[in-house]
Amino acid sequence: MRVTEGGVELKVPGEQTEGVEESVFYNPRQELNRDLTIATLRAYREREERAEAYLDAMTASGIRGVRAAADDWNVTCCDVDEEAVELARENVARNGLEAKTTVSHRNVNALMHDEVFDVIDLDPYGTPMPFADAAFANCRDLICVTATDTAPLCGAHFNSGVRSYSAVPRNTDYHPEMGVRVLLSALARSGARFDVGVQPLLTHATSHYVRTYLELEHKATSADAAVDDLGHLYHCEDCTYREADPGLIADPLETCPNCGGNRMLTAGPVWLAHTCDPEFVAAVREKIPDSFGTAEKTRELCETLETELAVPTHYDQHKLCRNWGLPANAMDEFLADLRDAGYEASRAHYGGTTFKTDASVTEIRDATEDSLE
Repeated sequence: MRVTEGGVELKVPGEQTEGVEESVFYNPRQELNRDLTIATLRAYREREERAEAYLDAMTASGIRGVRAAADDWNVTCCDVDEEAVELARENVARNGLEAKTTVSHRNVNALMHDEVFDVIDLDPYGTPMPFADAAFANCRDLICVTATDTAPLCGAHFNSGVRSYSAVPRNTDYHPEMGVRVLLSALARSGARFDVGVQPLLTHATSHYVRTYLELEHKATSADAAVDDLGHLYHCEDCTYREADPGLIADPLETCPNCGGNRMLTAGPVWLAHTCDPEFVAAVREKIPDSFGTAEKTRELCETLETELAVPTHYDQHKLCRNWGLPANAMDEFLADLRDAGYEASRAHYGGTTFKTDASVTEIRDATEDSLE
């Protein structure tokens, strides 16, 4: 069938049936991901004017690479699957972008070791980590990464998460953010092996995947700084108390400082620093045109990310209220109570009732309890 997305027309495989993936697939649910990618590339071009070479590392139907080429990037589309390469070439020609696009039938790790790119986009099925080292070896400016294996990232599939990310993930109340911070930790450590430091410009967990855009700095001191942003999270399964502990050596809590319980979890190493640059996110939001199919949702996501506090974990108001045996109230009122009590508080993008604050779980209850009863 043919689809139009972001001003380009493509031929893609037909609808998938009976749970069987097409060997070359097109996922319409990833349109927000692709729209946000193009807006990010536009904002990044203004940040780093010399950036022009973009690698669509797992091109499949070629849609991401074709959209980047239509936006005036010099694109290389790569795939190891012959059908994908044929379809990508057809879609490049369909849009008259042969002069801006090279389609390569090759193992992308070999390609990344042989050629240098300004921007590398890793969007595999599952974990991106088998491709991370090659990407950091030869990327100048920006690495864009999607991870769709959220169950391992979040600790729901524990052993797989440990194997893929060389970290201990834990399935907590803030499991989407656990996935974000486990992924960023693994990528930071991968970059550090090449004396490359990473700074997350924009990161989000949406619809069963995690997406991040990492600006690179090729200095050993920057790699050291990124490693210094790693640490561990200690979490109480009884009262949801959590604590961040910087450093690669864990010092687990045996009992909860809040409730005295002994059901404590340790996760890490995870990324403890900011996951977005608010000014850059605002620039991205400005680059989202009305013509994008997900324009409204993408702008709303950016608006939330711009104001989201940089503290390491989020809470879910409904889960807290359920634990306390209290009814939930309107989120705006709930957050206002926290601010009136002197704490910082913001909505979080992980769900409609998620929020971030510098208050502890006990302080959250003390600040909001009167309004909840």
